[in-house]
Amino acid sequence: MAPIVSVQNRYNLMDRADEPVLEACADRGIGFIPWFPLAAGPLAAPGGPLHRIAERHHARPSQLALAWLLKRSPVMLPIPGTSKVAHLEENVAAGQIEVSDAEFEELSNAGSAR
Repeated sequence: MAPIVSVQNRYNLMDRADEPVLEACADRGIGFIPWFPLAAGPLAAPGGPLHRIAERHHARPSQLALAWLLKRSPVMLPIPGTSKVAHLEENVAAGQIEVSDAEFEELSNAGSAR
């Protein structure tokens, strides 16, 4: 037997069915790796909440989706896949975006309403 150090489940703004698993991980200090972390669908469309808030931060919607995940839980470990250095740099820069509590709530509510 070995201790569990991380769990990977589908989790993003649009799909939070594994919220109880994330909470259990947070309670136990276990890393949670969201699978398909950038899925945002209509939230990222022009005029959508993710797109609007991203523009205020001079960021891309995908960066804001990552920033939302990072704010969601201290055990969150998003690992978005990419094959381009430019996307890698964008993904890393998402860690510097400070999502306000109001923005976090707006995105959370918009994602759960879908």
